[in-house]
Amino acid sequence: MKNIGTILATSLLSGVVTLGSYKLFFEDTAFLKTTTNLTTSAPLRNISNTAFETPDFKTAAEKSIHTVVHVKNVSFRNTPRNPIMEYFYGYQGGQTYAQVGTGSGVIISEDGYIVTNNHVIQNASELEITLNDNRTFKAKLIGTDSKMDIALLKINTNEKLPFATFADSDAINVGDWVLAVGNPYNLTSTVTAGIVSAKARNLSENGIQSFIQTDAAVNPGNSGGALVNSNGDLIGINTMISSATGSYVGYSFAIPSNMTRKIVNDLMEYGKVQQGILGVQGFEINSQVAAENKLNFKHGFYVENVTKNSGAEIAGIKKGDIIYKVDDRTINSFLDLNSIIATKRPNDKVKVILKRNNQEKELMVTLSKKELAQIQFNGFEIENLSSSEQKALGIDYGVKINSISNKRFKAYENELKNAVVLAINGNKIKNTEMANEVLSHLNDQQLRIDLITPRGERLRLIL
Repeated sequence: MKNIGTILATSLLSGVVTLGSYKLFFEDTAFLKTTTNLTTSAPLRNISNTAFETPDFKTAAEKSIHTVVHVKNVSFRNTPRNPIMEYFYGYQGGQTYAQVGTGSGVIISEDGYIVTNNHVIQNASELEITLNDNRTFKAKLIGTDSKMDIALLKINTNEKLPFATFADSDAINVGDWVLAVGNPYNLTSTVTAGIVSAKARNLSENGIQSFIQTDAAVNPGNSGGALVNSNGDLIGINTMISSATGSYVGYSFAIPSNMTRKIVNDLMEYGKVQQGILGVQGFEINSQVAAENKLNFKHGFYVENVTKNSGAEIAGIKKGDIIYKVDDRTINSFLDLNSIIATKRPNDKVKVILKRNNQEKELMVTLSKKELAQIQFNGFEIENLSSSEQKALGIDYGVKINSISNKRFKAYENELKNAVVLAINGNKIKNTEMANEVLSHLNDQQLRIDLITPRGERLRLIL
């Protein structure tokens, strides 16, 4: 009986172990299989296929590299004479020596028109262009726009040249890939890549410039070269580096192609830039300005003053208006406004959408010729006299000093502001167009301005 009990106990224990093992290793494994199938039902991603892929720039580089040229600027200087050095040491003064500067340029037509920066060719006595195939040509200066730092050159060749195609710089977006093509440090045919870091950057005190900012490496010698999109089309002219060392530190700037194209067309057709103006002065709206002026509008350009006889005045724009769209483009600042107007000519029409007393108005404004309304020179803003002002003074000529930003003359602002300019260097001035014509032909000679102060005193101002 004892043996039978032992056998039964052993059998029972074996059954329990067997059942437990089955539960553990077979049913739980099935559960794990089911769970595993649920968590891995989606296919695993191929990491190599989803890794970040850099765009292929070979086509864009090949397309643009042959349109970019090397520009050599040769100017001649005279060494000063020094009688003491000449007597004791045999120093030879008064001799002429050549000074050479270099930069880049972009061919924009098959017959040899080339755009570059004004500072690349400034004060040049001779200009030499070297193509990407190492052929060299003498270049002729067609015209410049010093404010926007653009110059137009021309070379003569019997062959059709490769040229850059202008793209719409307004269509680019922050984050778009770009290539900078140029000749930094006299190294020919250099291509660097980056992205558009920002648009409508202003680095000047007068607020007329609107740069494309990029992180593509641009160094001395790149000035005047091409900034192109991923298709190899021209979206800007590389112009400057903001750096304490003068070399690339992570960002650089280019003049937008839309602005460049307008300047180039003006220089080809008229020999000088035709600048239209809207005829408003003011400031951009932010939260503080909105609160101070009790405005319920948080962005736009607040019109503080309207230029007399300008397109804005004729169209009905008034002080206190808030311009927030021009040609369907949003306006947040004067720079936004100016970047649109800078691509227009006098007599072009623009659609202005504004708020007046919280009511929306749409006006068509014909841009005025800048010289006909006002000009700026050496920190003086000059505008035409109205017929009533001429009658009150008993004259039929003269222009008025509207404002003074030149710090040297700020102390005399009470005497000079609203003074009437009668003559410049002996030339009788009838209007701002004549004043602009006289001032545009000045070099470094002394400037004499004859004027009548608001108190009726006649003065001669020497600049």
